[in-house]
Amino acid sequence: MLQNTGKLAGCTLFITGASRGIGKAIALKAARDGANIVIAAKTAEPHPKLPGTIYTAAQEVEAAGGRALACVVDIRDEKQVGEAVQKAVDKFGGIDILVNNASAITLTGTLETPMKKVDLMLGINMRGTYLTSKMVIPHLLKSRSPHILNLSPPLNLNPIWFKNHTAYTMAKYGMSMCVLGMAEEFRGQIAVNALWPKTAIQTAAMDMLGGEGIAKQCRTADIIADAAYIILSQPKHYTGHFLVDEDVLKEHGARDFDQYAVKPGHPLLPDFFLDEAPETLVKLMEQHGATPAFKPSSSSSPSSAKSSSSGPIESTFDLIRGNINEDVVNSTQAIYQFDLTGEHGGVWFLDLKSGSGSTGKGQPPVKADVVMTMDSADFSKMFSGQLKPTMAFMSGKLQIKGDMMLAIKLEKLMSRMNKAKL
Repeated sequence: MLQNTGKLAGCTLFITGASRGIGKAIALKAARDGANIVIAAKTAEPHPKLPGTIYTAAQEVEAAGGRALACVVDIRDEKQVGEAVQKAVDKFGGIDILVNNASAITLTGTLETPMKKVDLMLGINMRGTYLTSKMVIPHLLKSRSPHILNLSPPLNLNPIWFKNHTAYTMAKYGMSMCVLGMAEEFRGQIAVNALWPKTAIQTAAMDMLGGEGIAKQCRTADIIADAAYIILSQPKHYTGHFLVDEDVLKEHGARDFDQYAVKPGHPLLPDFFLDEAPETLVKLMEQHGATPAFKPSSSSSPSSAKSSSSGPIESTFDLIRGNINEDVVNSTQAIYQFDLTGEHGGVWFLDLKSGSGSTGKGQPPVKADVVMTMDSADFSKMFSGQLKPTMAFMSGKLQIKGDMMLAIKLEKLMSRMNKAKL
């Protein structure tokens, strides 16, 4: 990992969403220099599924060598943000660095995204970033090395990053537009930059949503923390940049990125917003020595599919039936509908909500919790392990309507099936 240089010693960092994950990783990195950390987050009481509170994070910061101030803050609440900023100034004498890390995510289409979720994402990601920046900037202007760092992506206007989750993209790009505007507004006074991961990052939330199957395709939050440390160590004229963690570290001599991998050597899942087209993902993964998640395979050619007496979709569902039971049903509790197009198109369902589970052709007996739309050939590849569901979704091959968490549960079932070499 990147060695600390002591450049952040004595600096005060105000970090939103720092009770866990990326925010906490950045806090601990700075704490090793002896920095003061304001942990501004909502989690004051232990979450039933996500570890860590603002108080446990504060303990870790102090154990790492820093000083900590834990503040209960909903960054949508102007009063709470203002009070936390004042507490930070009273305790540490000022604020030098703001890290806008707090974020909300819902990867659903326009018709499937409740306005409550839209408001949450816009409120936390965009408005919360703007509000917190507005409150902290007067104090940053008094600092000798002021920085704002937003955990947000480059502004890539390729429609592929909008069509499956317009609300989320709008909210994250709102954070990026804060960088674009504030970097110019405060040029020469405050460094304002954005940082985004090259690959998916393992966090407690990612573990809860995707489990081991997703986690092993991720890097740890340490790579973001190391990249952020480099950026925050720059002078204030280093501003207006949309940076990617791997690129930042490469520019500073890093070559061994396996040290950041959850499972070294395993193919990594590229993050959103960074590539012009899905085909680029294949090329990039191959350049990094990884096996692309979607790539044609000779074993699944149309001719071999037609040779099956029952047809490829029927054969796939035969395999699914052999892998569902009451335990799977109890742990999943969802009904899936598959609207397939292409050569073997049709509607199929998978009931993992009642009894020992069941499958069939046609509409499910009750309304589906998740509806997946894709080409029939891609469906067969997905259940045989040749096409990863996450990559299919990101590349536009798979459309999902309904509960995204239940969709991820199905991916875990596919992973178990593939381990059984089905």
